[in-house]
Amino acid sequence: MQPRSIVGRLIQLNLIMRFQKFLILLLFLLSSCAAISAQSGDDVIKIDSSIVRLNVGVADRQGRPITNLSKENFTLYEDGVKQEISRFEPTVAPFSVVMLLDMSGSTLGFREVIRQSAFRFVDALASEDRVAVVEFYDKPNLLNDFTNKRKPIINSINVASGRGKTQLYKALDFALDKLAKEGKRRKAIIVLTDGFDSNLRDIDRNYLEKVKESDIAKAINPENNDALNKLLNKSDNQGVTIYPLALPTGDPFKLAEPTPLQVAMYSASRARLHILADRTGGTFNAINHLEDMGKLYASVAADLRALYTVEYAPTDTKRDGKWRKIKIEVNNSELISKTRPGYFAR
Repeated sequence: MQPRSIVGRLIQLNLIMRFQKFLILLLFLLSSCAAISAQSGDDVIKIDSSIVRLNVGVADRQGRPITNLSKENFTLYEDGVKQEISRFEPTVAPFSVVMLLDMSGSTLGFREVIRQSAFRFVDALASEDRVAVVEFYDKPNLLNDFTNKRKPIINSINVASGRGKTQLYKALDFALDKLAKEGKRRKAIIVLTDGFDSNLRDIDRNYLEKVKESDIAKAINPENNDALNKLLNKSDNQGVTIYPLALPTGDPFKLAEPTPLQVAMYSASRARLHILADRTGGTFNAINHLEDMGKLYASVAADLRALYTVEYAPTDTKRDGKWRKIKIEVNNSELISKTRPGYFAR
């Protein structure tokens, strides 16, 4: 073989080896990037939808919360069939809470009352509770992510502002997505709003304009709403409890000389807030007077501090979309338990 031919083969082999090393390095870098991406905080933690999570309140017959119970004090049923409680958290376990503040145009006149009342809520929380503050108007806007440090939370409440439409259901959806990243922590949403979502208002109005005036009062079925049911399903999957604090500006009985159409629309909006609370095991709080707002915020914080959390894997594993009724009992007839009434097995 000629020397020139040998040199050429050696050069060719050297190039092949360099190219192979380049491919190995490239594959290593790509796999590393994928691993980093999978671990990034932007990825939503998947919730095991086969596990049902409940926040449970217990009180005596005088309404005083009972906070010293254990797993053995509870018996849980789904559709009348006893279930095994797989996980139990006492009332002292910390919460992750989204505080939703309605900063639409309808709240412009009493922003300072909102701020002072929200401060009372934060003061009443436990030191390990993590709070994210979200303002909403034309869109939801995250003011601070989850933290148990009070300074950024207080600052967010101070700077909350806005005007325009009320995108309530987009804000609730945003809050549920934020909570999905909090893993197995206990979860709740506290939402201050008049409940009059701009998008749903337009849908309701368009529907009612086609209805005879004599039928308007009972024409809307508040539960038959895609946006509401989407939120309830997402909340069911995570075990999130929702506490609406309903501003008087959304009360149909406080409207000045309303038309039947307005009464029907406002009544449907308020009914949906009741459904959000009832279906998630929360409490609907009507703010009849603005000076009551701070007291109601503090009351909700006290409710959170008195909740137990239980989990179970249903013995009925079918995902047939049917309603599953939940009942939880305490082994003391003098005590009353409260949780969400059930869920749709989707």
